[in-house]
Amino acid sequence: MRVATIQSNYIPWKGYFDIIRAVDTFVFLDDVQFTVRDWRSRNRIKTKDGLKWLTVPVGSDTRRLIHEVAIPHGHWQAEHWGIIRQNYGKAPFFGFYRELFEEFYLGQRWTSLSAMNQHLTQRIARECLGITTTFRDSREFEAQGRKLDRLIDLIRKAGATGYLSGPSARDYIDDARFEEEGIALEYMDYSGYPEYPQLYPPFEHAVSVLDVLFNVGPDAPYYLWGWREGANR
Repeated sequence: MRVATIQSNYIPWKGYFDIIRAVDTFVFLDDVQFTVRDWRSRNRIKTKDGLKWLTVPVGSDTRRLIHEVAIPHGHWQAEHWGIIRQNYGKAPFFGFYRELFEEFYLGQRWTSLSAMNQHLTQRIARECLGITTTFRDSREFEAQGRKLDRLIDLIRKAGATGYLSGPSARDYIDDARFEEEGIALEYMDYSGYPEYPQLYPPFEHAVSVLDVLFNVGPDAPYYLWGWREGANR
């Protein structure tokens, strides 16, 4: 059984869902320190004027774990939805997913960043991309130790024998330690994603998953992982 762990993100990019789909269990790593100006609380979309950040206003206090980050007010929800609607309203499949995202932004007031991110990520994975991976929260495991020791403890408690890491973790992960522990370590490769018909050229990969959903709809899984597996659109 293979597991991956990543902090929850706001409307994540397509690679986030690619790694979710590649494992048996995906763990939201939300009992670690919150980082400001990071993917936890913001992401980018395409607009006619270029890339635009959508940021959830949660303050700059880093003396919090991610699951402790509160969202103090809700006016941003309608603002974000208005910006998304304005820039993707004419995309081919905006109407196909409109109800899901309109409900998310306007249907309730979100007060917890972690709960909000996890909720939307799971809905997109299940309802838009057909991903069947099991989702867990890192707090369930009460992992002990620091840094790498803590990660290995979490993997053990999750019952996994394999770990799929993001490529940036190569800088601090000790591959030999995983071998000693009998855990098969692999790194996700985010290169090679094919371009798709995207509004507002030039093409940009590093944007929210909303972009691929609204532009290609049910064909989105092909552009996330199907191309790698030789699938047909």
